[in-house]
Amino acid sequence: MRQPEPKILASARHRRMPWKNGGGETVEVAVFPEDSDLAGFGWRVSMATVASDGPFSLFPGIDRTLALLSGQGMELEIEGMGRHLLVPESTPLPFPADAQTSARLTGGAITDLNVMTRRGLFRHTLRRIRPGSGPKLDTVHDWTLVLALADLAIVAAGTPFRLGTLDVLLMEGRREAVIDCPGGDAYLIGIDRV
Repeated sequence: MRQPEPKILASARHRRMPWKNGGGETVEVAVFPEDSDLAGFGWRVSMATVASDGPFSLFPGIDRTLALLSGQGMELEIEGMGRHLLVPESTPLPFPADAQTSARLTGGAITDLNVMTRRGLFRHTLRRIRPGSGPKLDTVHDWTLVLALADLAIVAAGTPFRLGTLDVLLMEGRREAVIDCPGGDAYLIGIDRV
């Protein structure tokens, strides 16, 4: 079976939806299966603006990793894991989405990147790519997503792609991808079936 071609998920077309707990809005970047709801997804990549302190929505059976895209910082109190301060320079933080978690903003609203996978069926990785970290991307995953934090050019499966800020390149299957002109940071998300 032929693999789908890599495609750009433009930030202007990301789906907006209310938080599960009603406390804010999420921008859904990608979800599998496509068009699945919050109870039925296998994996999900989203961004959210957090404007006030409060609890996180609980997602039974889900593992999540969080990174800060913008803002001063957010302190998380995670059941069984203690306190963790996230700032934009922090390493992404993995934790169970079914652990009671509350957030305290340290200096105003923030925007986060949230990757979630259904435990036992899928697993994920999330890491930041910085200029000078090498042009070749780790794309040995069932799905690879590159979220651009600034304009970025990528060659994937021999085809050039140009990403604007917060655009995502989605690749299915194990494909070779190279950052053509690494002028800005990006997040690299790898998702695999277990």
